[in-house]
Amino acid sequence: MIATEQSPISLPPDVYKLIRDMLYDHCGVWLDDESKFFVEGRLQDMLRRRRLTSFKDLYYYLKYDARRTDEFVALVDLLTIHETYFFREDHQLHALIREIVPALMKQREDRTLRIWSAGCSTGEEVYSIAMLLAEQQFLGDWRLEISGSDISQRVLETARRGVYPASAFRTTPRELQARYFHQDDGGYRIDDSIKRRVNFFSFNLAEVERSGLLPKMDVIFCRNVIIYFDLPVKKRVVEMFWHRLRPEGYLLLGHSESLMNITTAFHLCHLRHDIVYQKKERAGG
Repeated sequence: MIATEQSPISLPPDVYKLIRDMLYDHCGVWLDDESKFFVEGRLQDMLRRRRLTSFKDLYYYLKYDARRTDEFVALVDLLTIHETYFFREDHQLHALIREIVPALMKQREDRTLRIWSAGCSTGEEVYSIAMLLAEQQFLGDWRLEISGSDISQRVLETARRGVYPASAFRTTPRELQARYFHQDDGGYRIDDSIKRRVNFFSFNLAEVERSGLLPKMDVIFCRNVIIYFDLPVKKRVVEMFWHRLRPEGYLLLGHSESLMNITTAFHLCHLRHDIVYQKKERAGG
């Protein structure tokens, strides 16, 4: 029987563990045993869409079908939270503009700053950073490279389109919304002057071996992403961030996240506006 609104299909514990472990192997997202009923509910639409009659059929689809990679991304979309908005956790953004960027400008002889939002979702964080940097006259002729990545092509399509509902502006300064957005298609479109400043790309943080293709960064934002990883994956991802940062570069996590018990490779920096992490060079380089 195919799942309907009246007849949801049950997820047996053994099949749940198979799907959970496969998801973990693919992208590092970890679900505990208590998440089974949450997963069962969130995946009913996937079963309907694929006209599958059981979760075991879904498991075999994910394991063997040629299109399984796309379906894994859909799984991550369903099982993680993408809710975000412009200027979220703005104390970190104040720290970036007023403290981190000026400190880096004293060190970067190439007059280039690279900022990466890892796990950027629908792009609000990336555009928030770009707007704030565009406001800073002291940056003058500096080259700014602002990038956002996510495992989900769906959220990246939204980011590249750059059109957002009114709810995305709950903490946006009115003058910035008026300056950098235009009403369009039932929402608000980011101005091309900001869109041209940013780049979005697909990247699975758990595939750390691919990170060597990325340039060295000055600042990495990874807010409310590593909470979905277990400790071994957190360690691999944070180690990758350390390698992708230039000397004295900064790592900014979500307000409820910490590197405690993960690594000692970063300094904990108490700035005026926030607490952030700074790359610490290891003995012997």
